[in-house]
Amino acid sequence: MSLLPEELAALAEDHALGLLSETEAGLLEELMLRDAALAARVGALRDQMLPLDLSAPPRALPEGFQARLAAALAATPPAPLALPVAANSPEPPRPWRLIAASVVGLAVGFGGGWLRPMAEPQVVAVLMDAGGVPQAVIEDYGDSSAKLRWVAEVSVPADKQLQVWTLPSQEMGATSLGVLERVAPTELHFTGLPAPQAAQLYEVTMEPLGGSPTGRPTGPIVGKGFAAPQT
Repeated sequence: MSLLPEELAALAEDHALGLLSETEAGLLEELMLRDAALAARVGALRDQMLPLDLSAPPRALPEGFQARLAAALAATPPAPLALPVAANSPEPPRPWRLIAASVVGLAVGFGGGWLRPMAEPQVVAVLMDAGGVPQAVIEDYGDSSAKLRWVAEVSVPADKQLQVWTLPSQEMGATSLGVLERVAPTELHFTGLPAPQAAQLYEVTMEPLGGSPTGRPTGPIVGKGFAAPQT
């Protein structure tokens, strides 16, 4: 058994965020030694998280935090994984089993055909509110697509929608990248924009249902930031 590209990408993101267990992380590191594209992907993800890491001052954990966290984790049943399983399998495969299967596959010469280099964003921007608190991270791939991930809770009234914008140039003005259906990780697809540039403005605003009626931002800014090149 081998991981599908989207599954491997998800594990790479979890590893960059430090969400894998020690066993899972060790197995993924073993897989990274055998696949340069995967190692580069994890490295790029860590670089992309750096602006977010630097945007907030370090704070000490409250006393007893680790004990309370361990107790909460022990009392919380693991969430089911939405991954394909064999019809006769009694339980869904855990991430470490998937990673281990890929390590074995590479070791014996199988599975390498699908390990293609993954697309990397051309620019990344951390979108902050008026108080300088990070709200979201946007990755622009320069191929008429971008990804938006939230790092804060945002409340949207029933009669409003969030809309994503960028400012390619003063001549073009603010251009919509899409209206969001909900506050969740979102892939944005758009057309007619030049390649993203360093320090290009990105922002999210609160707009009426269906998006801005003028084609330009009209509502309050939820978060904005400037692009940092990644290539």
